[in-house]
Parts: sequence; structure tokens; C-alpha cells
Amino acid sequence: MTASKRALLASVMEEYGRVVNHFLDKFWTRKWSKNELTRENLVVPETWLTARLRKVAAREAIDMVAAARERDGVSARKPVHRGRRMCVSSTIASLKPSEQGGEFDAWLHVASVGRGIVLDLPLRYHRHYHRYANDPRARRTESYVITLDSVQLAFEMDFEPPRREGPEFGVDSGITALATLSDGTRLGTDMKASVERVKRCRHGSKGQQRARRALKQRMAEVALELVSRNPRLVVAEDLLLLSYGRKTHRRVSKNMRRSLGAWTNRNWLDRLDMACEANRVRFERVPPAYSSQRCHACGHTEKGNRAGEVFRCRACGYTDHADVNAARNLLGRFWGHEPRPAGAYGTGFQRKA
Repeated sequence: MTASKRALLASVMEEYGRVVNHFLDKFWTRKWSKNELTRENLVVPETWLTARLRKVAAREAIDMVAAARERDGVSARKPVHRGRRMCVSSTIASLKPSEQGGEFDAWLHVASVGRGIVLDLPLRYHRHYHRYANDPRARRTESYVITLDSVQLAFEMDFEPPRREGPEFGVDSGITALATLSDGTRLGTDMKASVERVKRCRHGSKGQQRARRALKQRMAEVALELVSRNPRLVVAEDLLLLSYGRKTHRRVSKNMRRSLGAWTNRNWLDRLDMACEANRVRFERVPPAYSSQRCHACGHTEKGNRAGEVFRCRACGYTDHADVNAARNLLGRFWGHEPRPAGAYGTGFQRKA
């Protein structure tokens, strides 16, 4: 885009973010339905956005509130829109193919913004787009996420039922090895250097952005490498429980939290989830509590069981790689087969259907 068009888009997204925050304040106190978004409820003081775009902003605010409540429950904090992205639908935008031989592949025509503003954003498709555009199972939706640098398109796909044959893997995620499987396989053993590279870069710099992109690309490759083993079930630890404000947040050192943030655990789990879905693999998450301290053989849990990458149970003498032991605990925890030490009480984890 030209500098003037980029500045115009930035001003639109800034106003859009302000309107979304207005609706966040309004919707935070009680649960709102999208059916309640009548003209009277879409009034925003001193905004020049059209009623259509205000309704789009209100719908995004409802989704943000619902996501925060679902993720953090009663401890949820009101989200904030930074004005760096804008979600639009076919009521606002339409995708038009570029003329044959043009410099760009398509143009996103954005109208009904306000103040008579009309935006035509030039797009170039990449191979990830072509992968879904050429898949007969995929249908492109009429929704778009606009930022200053890109436009995100969405596809819907019909998948066959999950496979019923193949091995089951528990997956312990870490920095030394991104994915350690319950069968002893370790994938992504080159992650630590990439994580340290992200941490060394100045926050927000172009160097850090390049390092993060390379890191995310490597995560996608590891996820595909994992599902290429044709499992029928993958069980991972729910690393989102380490988010700020939770009790588990205080149990992890600051350096570890910074490293986990650097390799963006949410992105890793999302990549793994998408790879499993596309390959008909069932994907589940379980709480990670004490999985690295619990003995897979007898269930004895003690901090001293683990010394670096070596796990040696002080009760029964069972020895294994610490990450492999944790991965086996995660798989057993999902099925409810996790061993229980003598004298333990309670129902524990229940077997899932």
C-alpha cells in the first residue's frame, strides 16, 4: 500500500478499536446476545463509523468477552482492543480477483466505513492460501481480519471422523525438545537456540519479528512431523494454564515464563491442534500439574524425583528420561490410568469417552 492509504487504514482501525472498547465496557457487566444488537444498542458517542461497522465492532466485543470468561472464569479481566486489527464480514468487505496480468492477486474492497471512506487493499496470496483454495473440501468464508500488514482469510473444511487405528501419544512440551512423546521419541530438539534468539532481540524490533516467524514456522514443521507418525490420539499438557494471574503462574520461574512466552505456547498448541484435525487425529489437553515429578510406574510424587533431564523415583527406583516420564503421565492422566500412590484418596481424573 501507499503511505497515504496505510495512514488512512490506521486511522480507521484506531477508531474501530475505540468503538470496540466502548462496547467492551458496556457488555462486561452482563452476558449479551448478538440478537440484542438493535440500532438503539449500537449508539456510540462521537464516532464517525457507520451503523454497519459499529455492529461488526459490537459482535467482536461480545466474542472477546465470551472468550475471556471461558478462558479464565470468575478471575477473568476485561479485555482491551488495541486498534491493530479489524474483523469485517461481507456486509463491509468483498474480495475481488485482480485483472489478468496485474501485480497483485486480488483486492479487498472495504466500504460502508464512514466519512465516505472506501479502501481497496492489494493482496498477494501465498502457498498456504493456495493449499486450501485448491482443496475441494475447503470453502472460503466471507469474513476477513485486516491489519496494517496483512489480510487473514478463513476456510471451512469437512473432515472425516477421527481415525480408530494407530498409536496413542502423550506429548510433553519443552524448550530442550519441543515435543517429547510417550514412546521416547523427541522432536524439535533444535528449539532452544531459536528461543534464545528471540529473547536476545530487542522487544518489538524487526529482528525479533523475524526470529518469531522462524520459530513459529519450526513449530508448524514439528507438528506435521508428529502427526506423520499416524497416531489416533495425541494428549498434550494444557500450557495455557500458565497464563498470568493463575496459581500455576507463580509456581514457574520468571525465566521459564519468559521462555514459554518466547516460543508462544498458545501458537504451539494451536498448530498441533490444526495438524491433528487435518489428519483425522483426536487431540486432547490435560492439566500439567506435577506431571514431571510423578513416577509413571508407582505414582509417587516428589520434587526430588527429577534431576535435570533424569527421572529417578525415590520410592520404587524407576528411571527414565524426565520428559518421557512426563509424557507418559499425561497420556495416563487422560485415560484415568494414572498410578496412585499408597494412601491416596479422591476420585482423581475420570476416563473420557
